[in-house]
Amino acid sequence: MRRVDVEKDPRRKARAIVPPHIFAHMANLSDAHFPGLAERGRQSLVFCSELTTERLSLRGVTPLRALGSEGRRRTIYDAEHGFFLPGRPVRHEADGPSADLGVNEAFDALGATYDYFFQVHGRDSIDARGLPLDATVHYRRSFNNAFWNGRQMVFGDGDGEIFNRFTSSLDIIGHELTHGVTQYEAGLDYQGQSGALNEHMSDVFGSLVKQHAHRQTVKRADWLIGAGIWAKGIHGKALRSMKAPGTAYDDPRVGKDPQPAHMDGYVETDEDNGGVHINSGIPNHAFYLASLGFGGSAWVKAGKVWYLALTQSLHRDADFMVAASATVDAAGRQFGTKGASVVRSAWKQVGIDVQSASTKKTGTRKQTTAQVKGAAQRANSRGPERRTRRAS
Repeated sequence: MRRVDVEKDPRRKARAIVPPHIFAHMANLSDAHFPGLAERGRQSLVFCSELTTERLSLRGVTPLRALGSEGRRRTIYDAEHGFFLPGRPVRHEADGPSADLGVNEAFDALGATYDYFFQVHGRDSIDARGLPLDATVHYRRSFNNAFWNGRQMVFGDGDGEIFNRFTSSLDIIGHELTHGVTQYEAGLDYQGQSGALNEHMSDVFGSLVKQHAHRQTVKRADWLIGAGIWAKGIHGKALRSMKAPGTAYDDPRVGKDPQPAHMDGYVETDEDNGGVHINSGIPNHAFYLASLGFGGSAWVKAGKVWYLALTQSLHRDADFMVAASATVDAAGRQFGTKGASVVRSAWKQVGIDVQSASTKKTGTRKQTTAQVKGAAQRANSRGPERRTRRAS
C-alpha cells in the first residue's frame, strides 16, 4: 500500500465538496468565542489550497479500451484515519453489509450513482467504459471534506461539531462522482464560468441521483446539495440550494451562503478559482426552473437535456451563455419547440437571454448573439469599476 499524493499527481483532478469560503470564514473566527474553530478552518484551507494548485485541466482524455459491461464493480477501502490511499479493502461487490455504517453508506451511494447513469442515460460507469467504482472512508481524523481525486472517492468523517460524516449524503457522493463524468466528457476548465459550470453539472446530477433513488418528482424533491451534512446546532439545511440559492445556511460559525440566483448577483472574485462554488448558483437555479417547467420527474426531460449538453456540446472553456445555448438546442432536438421554450425561459429568468441563438465562429470559440448582449448588459449594470465581492 502506498501513500497517494493527490496534490502532485498531474493525472488526477481533485474536487472537494466543501467550498473554501466556508473554511476561510472559520479561519477568521475568534478563539474567545469559538475555541479551536479558527485553527480547524486554517488546516482545511491548506488542504483546499493544495487541491486547487493541482486542478490542471485535462487536455483531452486518452481513450481507454472497452472493458465490457459487467455492471456495478464497487470496492470500499478504509484509510483507518490515515493518509494512505486507497487503504485497506473492507467491502467488495459480492460482499454483504459491513458493521461499519460509513462503509455501507458509501457502497450504497456508489451503486445508486451507477444505477442512475446506466438506467437513465445508458452510461456504463463514470467513464462510460465500465470503470470500477472505488471509495475510501475514514480519511484522516475528523476530516471535514469529501473529494474525487481523479480516480476514486475519498470521505472524511467530519468533526461532529461543524460537519457530520460525509458518507451520509447521497447527493454529495453523486456530485463528486459526476466530476469524474465531466472529466471524461466536456473536461470543463476549473476556473471562472467554466469552473462554475463544472460545479453546476455535479450539483445537477448529484441531485438527480438522489431524486432517482427516492423516485421523487420535481415538486417533492428538496433540491438541496448536502442535506443533513451540518452537525447539530449549525443553522443550515445543506451546502447549497438549487431551488433558492443563497439560503442553504446562515450561521456565525460558517458564514452565510453567498450563492446568487441571478446574473445581477454574479460575483467577480479571484478566490475559489474565480468563485466556482459561488456563481454555480446561477445555472443551478436555471436547471431547477427548467425542471419545474417540464414537470414530472426531473431526470426524464431536464436531466436528459443537461446530459446531452455535457456529453455532446460543451467544450473546456464553455461559459454560461454557451451552456444556455447548448441546453436550449438539446431541448429542441429532444422535445421540440416547446421543450426549447421551457429551457430558454429558465435561463432568461436567471438573467441569461438566449432568445437569439444564431452563432458565429470567433477563433476556436463559438459566440452567440445572446452572449454579446448579455456581456454588454452585465458590464453596463456594474459600471466602470470592476465589482469584487469576497465570499466570507
